[in-house]
Amino acid sequence: MTETQFRKGSVLVVGVGASEGLGAAIARRFARGGYPVAIAGRTPAKVEVVLAELKAEGADAVSVIGDASLAADAARVVAAAETLAPLAVAVHNAGGNRPAPFLKVSEAAFEQHWREHCLGGFQLGQAAVPALLAAGGGSLIFTGASGSLRGKANFAPFAAAKAGVRNLAQSIAREFGPQGIHVGHVVIDGGIAGERLLSALPHLTEQRGPDGMLDIDAIADAYWTLHHQHRSAWTLELDVRPWSEQF
Repeated sequence: MTETQFRKGSVLVVGVGASEGLGAAIARRFARGGYPVAIAGRTPAKVEVVLAELKAEGADAVSVIGDASLAADAARVVAAAETLAPLAVAVHNAGGNRPAPFLKVSEAAFEQHWREHCLGGFQLGQAAVPALLAAGGGSLIFTGASGSLRGKANFAPFAAAKAGVRNLAQSIAREFGPQGIHVGHVVIDGGIAGERLLSALPHLTEQRGPDGMLDIDAIADAYWTLHHQHRSAWTLELDVRPWSEQF
């Protein structure tokens, strides 16, 4: 296995919010594996809590506040990661979901979903790919959802945006895979047992039963695995779901 097949440079996670969220879990997973980590998000209070936790565990880590859907901010977060080490992994995990009946969805709401997910993924890709190429390769991973594959009622803006990210990932993979960049798209199918969902629906864990929701650390392991795959068996799309989830 050559160094370029899974380099141990810096890891950038864009879309870090609550400590008990997926972005933070991905950052912790790579930090515990010995990687220097840069975390980026839009809410300073949340990002700084995660940064403090990483450093308390001995991680070499920095944080950046910014909006990845803006080209200047995407370039800035990549540059922050490279102050730690040449970029090895960039993860786009940003964007929310605000369900609403289709006829109640405003143009502004539809566009905002697209900006957070699809445009943000594009901007991060354009900022990260040159850094990965300069370093000889690495991984670019996008967080997807079941909405990437099918549109659910009341999810039109989210599904449209996530489908865009999926096709973006496919195009980048086909162009830059031969140049050593492993592009991954992780389809998360089911409820995530993190702060965002459980703060809104605190009884959901009990309702779903044991392991009926996706554990954030278990999902983070999937991102770790993607980066460490041999290039003769790279995964472009990986779907993860609870054992009880219908699909």
